[in-house]
Amino acid sequence: MENIIEVSGLRKKFPEVIAVKDINFNVKKGELFGFLGPNGAGKSTTIQMLCTLLKPSAGKAIVNGYNTLDNPGKVRKSIGLVFQESTLDENLTAYENLKYHANFYGVEKQKAKKRITEVLEMVQLTERKNSIVENFSGGMKRRLEIARGLLHYPKILFLDEPTIGLDPQTRNKIWDFIQNLKKEEDITIFLTTHYMDEAEYCDRIAIMDHGEIIASDSPEQLKANLGGDIIKTKVENKDEVKKEIENKYNVEVQEYKEYLTFEHNNGEEFIPVFVKDFKEQIKSITMQQPTLDDVFLNLTGREIRDEEASATDKMKNKMKKRGH
Repeated sequence: MENIIEVSGLRKKFPEVIAVKDINFNVKKGELFGFLGPNGAGKSTTIQMLCTLLKPSAGKAIVNGYNTLDNPGKVRKSIGLVFQESTLDENLTAYENLKYHANFYGVEKQKAKKRITEVLEMVQLTERKNSIVENFSGGMKRRLEIARGLLHYPKILFLDEPTIGLDPQTRNKIWDFIQNLKKEEDITIFLTTHYMDEAEYCDRIAIMDHGEIIASDSPEQLKANLGGDIIKTKVENKDEVKKEIENKYNVEVQEYKEYLTFEHNNGEEFIPVFVKDFKEQIKSITMQQPTLDDVFLNLTGREIRDEEASATDKMKNKMKKRGH
């Protein structure tokens, strides 16, 4: 399968930080490809460079056969983009928002009328086409933004955190739509997310952290690479027991909050042995099949939720300093 996106040595440096650090990856035509990582990992910055909204400090990106620096106009005509924050005009109707966007992209009047009808039907908003967007729910606004991104028949649809801020039921509906879209339209979908369950839907994902891609493969293969069941235990004398486990079973033990975690090829048979060896120290023990949470924890030593809390705290501190 041919690549529709090819990235080599891509870097973005801001005055205070290097947001993206010489990354390399490709996206195949027709894929549902995901960037998984916490806020501040560099996901949105990378998307903005691929969509020609930011110039890279170094490296090269080819999108639908066009260099983003040499042919930005052709790149923009090849892509649809749904931003993390809503950019709809809430004083207009759904139809008026789409009509304005079609004019902006130079879609011929008759074709635009037909296409607006098509995309409204796709996102199940036909009956609300004459409703003012201000009165839409968060899920309806997101679906309208996706419709807008599809108006000019893009080859690639970029979705930056497509379900952020939505309730679980609405998130599921958006994902039903995204999966149907991939089946029915000849399109490649590139999304960013910090939700592990959403990354599971992707054909392939790249895990990004601190501006670097630290792993890339299908979700199934990334989990398989961990090599076994995940044992999670809470014990007395955690530091001492950690060393004992590593020495006794020749495994690498991760420490997270009050827990120790490690892998074993046959967890069901191993747990009785482990309980017998450490029965005086064990407070609790569980076993599970590897998840993407475990993959991220294994690669970074922490969970994405920690990063999300940290990013929220930083934002609150900034607002306090500004007097808000």
